[in-house]
Amino acid sequence: MSIIEKMTKIVNDGDSAGAEQLIHDDYQFLMHSSGKSLTKKDVVGWVGMKDVKKSNVRVLFENNEVGFEHAMVTFNDGNKEAVMSYYKYKDGKILHQETGATKLNK
Repeated sequence: MSIIEKMTKIVNDGDSAGAEQLIHDDYQFLMHSSGKSLTKKDVVGWVGMKDVKKSNVRVLFENNEVGFEHAMVTFNDGNKEAVMSYYKYKDGKILHQETGATKLNK
């Protein structure tokens, strides 16, 4: 299973322990849609809240250094986005993530 596939399962299951293991301690998550930057602690907590479900996930490219994904994301409040993600890996973990999102109709 690829790193992107593992992270998708972790997010959809709300598996904060899995997120803790798969995300590198030096992780940074840059969300271009809001300009926010999140840490590992932020994302592990968010995953545990089970606020989001990813569907129609397509791994566009992945090797042992980087990954690119496109997915449909639905939040518990009913908001939906089409999300493009870039991942950078280190030691088999996610070191860096950037996303660009397009809001969709509910």
